[in-house]
Amino acid sequence: MNSLHSPIALPPWTQPGWLEEASAWILTELEGQGIRVSGPIEQPHVRPWSTVLRAPTRVGDVYFKAAAPALVHEPALIEALAHWRPDCMPQLLAVDVARGWMLMADGGTRLREVIRADRDIGHWEKLLPFYAGLQIELAGRLPELAALGVPDRRLAVLPALYEQLLADAEMVRPPIAEAVTAEEYQRLRDLSPQVVAWSQELAGYQVPESLNHGDFHDGNIFVRDGRYTFFDWGDSSLAHPFFTLRTTFVSIENSLGLLEGSPETERLLDAYLEPWTRYEPRRKLQAASQLARRLAPILSALGWHRALSSVEKSLRQPYLAAVPGLMQEFLAMGT
Repeated sequence: MNSLHSPIALPPWTQPGWLEEASAWILTELEGQGIRVSGPIEQPHVRPWSTVLRAPTRVGDVYFKAAAPALVHEPALIEALAHWRPDCMPQLLAVDVARGWMLMADGGTRLREVIRADRDIGHWEKLLPFYAGLQIELAGRLPELAALGVPDRRLAVLPALYEQLLADAEMVRPPIAEAVTAEEYQRLRDLSPQVVAWSQELAGYQVPESLNHGDFHDGNIFVRDGRYTFFDWGDSSLAHPFFTLRTTFVSIENSLGLLEGSPETERLLDAYLEPWTRYEPRRKLQAASQLARRLAPILSALGWHRALSSVEKSLRQPYLAAVPGLMQEFLAMGT
């Protein structure tokens, strides 16, 4: 059975000498490829679970990412994905799997900036079936993905993971105003049999489980010369592929000012589901997508729990509302 907990530790990048060590590794790896750094290395992104360094070079910026122990599978996963599908993955310049480090070429402009400027829904009309095709391909690589340490949140174990999550009162009911109330907590408990039933029902469709990105939105997709690149796989898991739809469609609605269930979003859902019609008729796929949307907040809560439970309590405070907020979202969707 999966454990929700990872060893608790301060992020490595908070330790003395870490930045110098990482910078030296960047310089060594780039020099070995004939690439010279042309300015100071900066640290534009710092979170308890990851950090990013940016190094300017004469061939463009390169980016270094380090993952906390709870997400250390990401560099190994990116390395494998870049080998299997280099057409949509970051260009890796170097990887140190043991330390959770990777060095990547610039991916271009975030889709968020592109789509908010051109308001072109066509980006997603191309992206969604393409991503579905990637998931279909990766469904045949589940043993390899599991061997890389990707968390297992497939439907067979999801109800048990839900129970383990509820058992962690410190994370579900932290001492903040946004915490799950006693009444809400009891309702979550009462829904346990329903989570089992929904998971079994969703598993009854012939859609294969695959790799779920976990955070597939327009801030993690980059565009250059008509090519889309999928970054930030730290929240990924082995799961039902349709769990993707929750985060993706919130992103679409926010960036394009669309309402949930609008004709535009329904058209995009059809575009995503089209590649899956090899497994089930469209009407069954639509039913499965609604069921997956019902369970999806649990998957997102598990991702947040994994990230937060591996870092010192003093660093969790700004993010403590994430898990209870997702559980409240799960409750708000009704039965």
